[in-house]
Amino acid sequence: MPPRVPVVHVAALIGGAAGLLLLARAMSASRAPARTRRRVVVIGAGFGGLQASTALARMADVELCVLDQHNHHLFQPLLYQVATAALSVEDIASPIRGIIPTRARPRVLMDRVTGIDAPGHRVLCEDRSFPYDFLVVATGSEPSYFGHEAWRRSAPGLKTLDDALELRRRILSAFERAVVATGEPAERARMLTFVLVGAGPTGVEMAGAIAELARDMVRRDFHTRDRMRARIVLVEAGPRVLPDFAADLSRSAARALSAMGVEVRTDTRVTTIADGAIHCAFHGGDEVIAAETIIWMAGVAATPVASWLGIEPDRNGRIAVEPDLRVPGQPDIYVIGDAALVTDAHGKRLPGVAPVAKQQGGYVADAIARRIRARPAAGAFAYRDYGTLATIGRNKAVAEFGSVHLTGFVAWVTWAVAHIFFLIGFRNRVLVSAKWLISYVTRERGGRVIT
Repeated sequence: MPPRVPVVHVAALIGGAAGLLLLARAMSASRAPARTRRRVVVIGAGFGGLQASTALARMADVELCVLDQHNHHLFQPLLYQVATAALSVEDIASPIRGIIPTRARPRVLMDRVTGIDAPGHRVLCEDRSFPYDFLVVATGSEPSYFGHEAWRRSAPGLKTLDDALELRRRILSAFERAVVATGEPAERARMLTFVLVGAGPTGVEMAGAIAELARDMVRRDFHTRDRMRARIVLVEAGPRVLPDFAADLSRSAARALSAMGVEVRTDTRVTTIADGAIHCAFHGGDEVIAAETIIWMAGVAATPVASWLGIEPDRNGRIAVEPDLRVPGQPDIYVIGDAALVTDAHGKRLPGVAPVAKQQGGYVADAIARRIRARPAAGAFAYRDYGTLATIGRNKAVAEFGSVHLTGFVAWVTWAVAHIFFLIGFRNRVLVSAKWLISYVTRERGGRVIT
């Protein structure tokens, strides 16, 4: 018969073994790294921020947090088509959470950033803050009125979905009010006058879209005895439209706009904007244009990233970054897109366009991955320019691919294919393609609803 072991001895043995096991786990935890995943915060889900976030979300050693004051990514190049009732909101906007891969469970939060605590490695929001090991700032830009903030109310810009819907309301309401106007002809003319300030790509595209909308909608929808004729005026302070394009393409765009009935005013400076009127100065005189709708396309400025970091910006609010897109003196902070001042190998400033931001977002994601994994740096950021496009209207566009310049129908098809390709999501590509095809065949626009 085996000897009996007292219960108290068994309990002591079990307790001792449990204690040794806990001690071993504690010693193992003390030797293991405190955190294996590095915290990366991305501010902004525009083209650059989304590109960086999509790449970072696929990395198992990254704990990603994406902050944006909206819950959607916006395809800004087609925003003017929402404003002119060619497309709807859902065609060019997609929820951020539906785009970024979820395998690594990234945090996507709709919040407004109010500052950056660089010494403490924290992003400050209205009611909370977020720690980071690496920070990517991709907050984009906003309309700049060059010190005339009072003009903002009378001449809204076009940067957000709210801006597009407000402009669509103003444009469509102008025609509705004009058709029932019983006053002087001058009052109806004012209601049907649209002035766009700034002849860059967005200004040119918007002017052409309004001209086509006015022509097709008045002919189809408004059966009045009195003639309704819209007046579209495009004002540019510089010597030509599309100043970043080659001179021959600029001249082609100006001719196309004039053929559509748009009045192109170059070398014309805006001096005052008030409700219902805009004052312009040009060589040899000045003019007051009575207009119901004034749209600001003249310039943009970076969001207040410079003030968040305590850095002196350039005149457009951008931060001069290092060749690897890091903030001078802040090696863990990257600034990309419209908020970053970056030059190419020839010292020319890179434009604030989507391809630049997308390439910078991919570069920064790779740079962060290399630093986390202790791999050699990739070197300085280098932008690869694949070309520039702008559309004026139906079968009218310009395209510049280095020494190759395209105009007319070929350029217009190239523009359409490129924009379909870069749209986010298969659904949006199909819907926009279908709407453009229907509009091309029928010359009709959808969504002419005033809200």
